[in-house]
Amino acid sequence: MRFFFSFFLLPVYLFALSQAPTMVVTNAVLVFIIWHFFIYPASNGYNSYFDKDEGSIALLEKPPMTDKSLYQYSLGLDLIGVLLSFIVSVEFAIATLLYGILSKMYSHPSIRLKKYPVISFLVVFIFQGAFVYWLSYTAISGISILKVWNLSFFIAGLVCSCLIGASYPLTQVYQHKEDKKRGDITLSVILGIKGSFAFAALLFLLASVLIYWYWQLEHQIRNFWLFLLFIIPVLVIFLKWLLEVLKNEKNANFKNMSRMTLSSGTAMLIYFLIVLLLG
Repeated sequence: MRFFFSFFLLPVYLFALSQAPTMVVTNAVLVFIIWHFFIYPASNGYNSYFDKDEGSIALLEKPPMTDKSLYQYSLGLDLIGVLLSFIVSVEFAIATLLYGILSKMYSHPSIRLKKYPVISFLVVFIFQGAFVYWLSYTAISGISILKVWNLSFFIAGLVCSCLIGASYPLTQVYQHKEDKKRGDITLSVILGIKGSFAFAALLFLLASVLIYWYWQLEHQIRNFWLFLLFIIPVLVIFLKWLLEVLKNEKNANFKNMSRMTLSSGTAMLIYFLIVLLLG
């Protein structure tokens, strides 16, 4: 189920929690539990069942063999997550149901959006980023998403999408051979190894511009300088890895990808946690 992988999506929730104008405490707790202990793991498990990976995936160097129980368990988690979502609101329940349906379309062999590079990227880019931010923000606040649209709200969602999107091709950069073997033409396969790094850098630059714009609109520009402080070590690791890859593309491997993912995920987690504590 790769529960630990939910750690890398936690910054989106923390950002939404920190920016919510009001907090319904019960909703805030439920939204956290539903996303990170039910919906995300269900999606991971469902994807793993149909991928049947033999090589390293998402922080698992040696993934265990999968069987029907993983499929059944992932569906069970998904169902519980959606049912719990009704306690928050019907709107949030519809959102978690939609997320679950798309995650199944992403993986199931009869549709398998994962094999289409642009579509699969957009699904991850929109639904793991902006979609989760917007729905978490409104659910935590106890208000409808139809009533909160403004420029700041929209930009904050795009920030999350760009940060998620920047990491996306880098998590695929070491498994081109296995993806091609399954017939999955991922975005990273299309871009190539060096192109994946360039794409990640461009999206991260866009995320930085958007987060500057967001904090300027919110009159909290100090949070942008704090962002730069936390991102400097991540950039150092990224540039070091890029230089290694330019020397030898074999350095685009699982070990280096894991180090990059752990460092960026941890940096963003701490950053948004501090933003939350600063109020």
